[in-house]
Amino acid sequence: MILEAILYASSGFFMKFSDDALDTENNTLLGVISGLICVAGIGYLSVNFPDAATIFLAILMGTLFSGKVDKLGHIVTLVIFLAILVIFGLPSIGLGALIICTLAAWVDEVGNDRESLKGKKIVETFFNYRFTMKIVVLALALLGAFYPVQFQGFQPVTFIYFILFDLSYELAGLKFNRIYDGIKGIYGVIV
Repeated sequence: MILEAILYASSGFFMKFSDDALDTENNTLLGVISGLICVAGIGYLSVNFPDAATIFLAILMGTLFSGKVDKLGHIVTLVIFLAILVIFGLPSIGLGALIICTLAAWVDEVGNDRESLKGKKIVETFFNYRFTMKIVVLALALLGAFYPVQFQGFQPVTFIYFILFDLSYELAGLKFNRIYDGIKGIYGVIV
């Protein structure tokens, strides 16, 4: 339980750090390194826990369908994540939950980039913080808690893990420049 929480949180942090290294600094090396750390965490979680497999496959497919897997670092981590799943196996996951989560991830990605939504404070905040996926994960956790036999929902603790993932993702985004500048000051050659 503690390991899962740590891996969700660290994966969220390194996913965002990798994205920002690739997208804002155009630093492929640092993006790939932090992406590999992220993939190690989500790979372990996805191989061992069906809820994690559903969430992370959905995030992968949602970003793929929205066209956001567009840098070498993204492609490298995607291939390694899929290789981990092929080599170590995927637990049994619910197709319905995977489809719903994938749609939610896609809606969040598309909504986050939609220029026509900029300036509409509530809608912009909703998509900036990717609330569609949070709502879907909460709904699946509640279904899993109250109707475990009828629906293949998530374990209730999965929502807490997902919030840890997301808070760490946001923290990395807020502190990226400071961390990046610190790394650049120490390891100026690689960054």
